[in-house]
Amino acid sequence: MAILNLRQAWCRLLPALLLLILLPARAEAIRDLTGVDGVRHNQLVGYGLVVGLSGTGDQATQVPFTTQSLLNMFQRLGINLPASIASNLQPKDLAAVMVTADLPPFAMPGQTINVTVSAVGNAASLAGGTLLMTPLKGADGQTYAVAQGNIVVSGFGASSGGSGTQTNILTAGNVANGATVERSVPTAFDQPGALLLTLDTPSFGTSSRIAERINRSFGAGTAVALNAGVVRVRAPADPGARTGFVGTVLALDVDAETPPAKVVIDARSGTVVLGQNVTLSSCAVAHGNLSVTIDTKYQTSQPNPLGAGQTVVTPSTKVKAKQDQANLLMFKPGVTLEAVVRALNAVGATPNDLIAILQAMKQAGALHAQLEVI
Repeated sequence: MAILNLRQAWCRLLPALLLLILLPARAEAIRDLTGVDGVRHNQLVGYGLVVGLSGTGDQATQVPFTTQSLLNMFQRLGINLPASIASNLQPKDLAAVMVTADLPPFAMPGQTINVTVSAVGNAASLAGGTLLMTPLKGADGQTYAVAQGNIVVSGFGASSGGSGTQTNILTAGNVANGATVERSVPTAFDQPGALLLTLDTPSFGTSSRIAERINRSFGAGTAVALNAGVVRVRAPADPGARTGFVGTVLALDVDAETPPAKVVIDARSGTVVLGQNVTLSSCAVAHGNLSVTIDTKYQTSQPNPLGAGQTVVTPSTKVKAKQDQANLLMFKPGVTLEAVVRALNAVGATPNDLIAILQAMKQAGALHAQLEVI
């Protein structure tokens, strides 16, 4: 009976094993690993005004540049206010803002892009406001887009009688398709010559495999891995053929090199991220905490009513030092990340404890991973 059950189990398992053998190794497309040199986003920035706020705008007495910007705009529109009125102008429905946007590659005049609007004064909220026409400039000082439209704020707030509540941020919002591209950014993609593929994560193995994969598809000498981060590809000079060629190259699959074992530590927030390939050598770890508590109480000392003394306040200080018992952890060679995390969680290690332990392990040579502190 046992032999029969074993045969039945093997017959059920055999098709699954054959399927695993026939399945190809998981690969990634070249477009997910690299980018074409020169094909990039460009940041745009501009200064503008938001109107239509319900009394939540900048306070003119504390943010004078908002009123000055309004007066300058009035002058450009042919509105000249008397000096007496201009000096006392204190609008509450107006806010000065910075407008930012990302100009995608190959964007042409007439296309629209999203913009982000952020208050620069002391406005309480931008909800319900309208961004007035704002030129967006690049790093070269040229205007590449013009933004205008209604602002959408994801936050919500309410206050009354000195009490209030707020959800998310009210002083920043978005304008979907709020900017129109006025000028395109020239690129070197249309110029004849070789193209450079830049790896998102430099790797000698991955760059070599990318070059080999391209050469298998288009012939020897088409691609050369210059270093761990750049692969040079010989592309057609004709713009139409060049575009189709690059699209075909980026769609090719490549078996990327396994990323190196790495531990990333954010000391400010106490965040620790360990990669899947992190292992340890044989080591023992003992970690304990020393806490010092200082408790000061003040007592009033009064003299005899018939005496000539004075009432004084005398401090009473008690100092206590406590050292927690150290937990000794023993790790055998080749211990994986899962075992390390399980052991540290078992002893109740905090993020700060984990940071100290990992740094000590790296210094002792027991941690087989790159330790990056940000």
